[in-house]
Amino acid sequence: MKHTEENVQKQQELKKKQDTDKNEKAARGSQTKTKGSTGRRGRKRKSDIPKDKDGPPPEKLVNIQIPPQLKKQLIDDCEFVNHLGKLVRLPRSPNVDEILQKYHDYRLKKDGLISESVGEILNGLQCYFNKALPAMLLYKNEREQFEESIKEDVSPSSVYGAEHLLRLFVKLPEILFYASIEDETLTELKQKLQDFLRFLQKNQSAFFLSTYHSADDSGVAVMTEEN
Repeated sequence: MKHTEENVQKQQELKKKQDTDKNEKAARGSQTKTKGSTGRRGRKRKSDIPKDKDGPPPEKLVNIQIPPQLKKQLIDDCEFVNHLGKLVRLPRSPNVDEILQKYHDYRLKKDGLISESVGEILNGLQCYFNKALPAMLLYKNEREQFEESIKEDVSPSSVYGAEHLLRLFVKLPEILFYASIEDETLTELKQKLQDFLRFLQKNQSAFFLSTYHSADDSGVAVMTEEN
């Protein structure tokens, strides 16, 4: 462009416009950076919020070791009910009350007497079983059977047997956590519960069913037990 007064004025106006555009871009870039930074801080704060947990932490639970043979029993039990549509024939014999009495007699014969703690534990197991069965020990397709089998003044421990009693031991660590038992008492309790599980294992063939009956079978089913 020729060096004229008009062209110099145009050049100054163009430079001013360029400077304005640069300032606007710089401002937009700063806003974008600020938003991105705020977003990252927001995500960090979100990750710092502790997540809700289902139940107590595992390290706080008493460790009740279920023998391998009884673990397999639990797996078979789940397979029968949930995958094959089978149910335990009720009422069971022996029922939970009778199994607890058999353990009582076993300890009496072995020790020559029954300690107060063993009596309390057996009463506690019976109480926990009757309370826990409808709340947490039944699979969904066992609900109807429960409603039909448990009427007024009938306790579940007089109807159900070893299959459902064993399920209680899976839930016991969580139940005991909420019971707020002292550590020393809890250690003794754990030893007694482990001994009871060994008793169940020793009498597995006599206490547990080897086959279940069809859920829609209203007739008399012949149940096979291992000898």
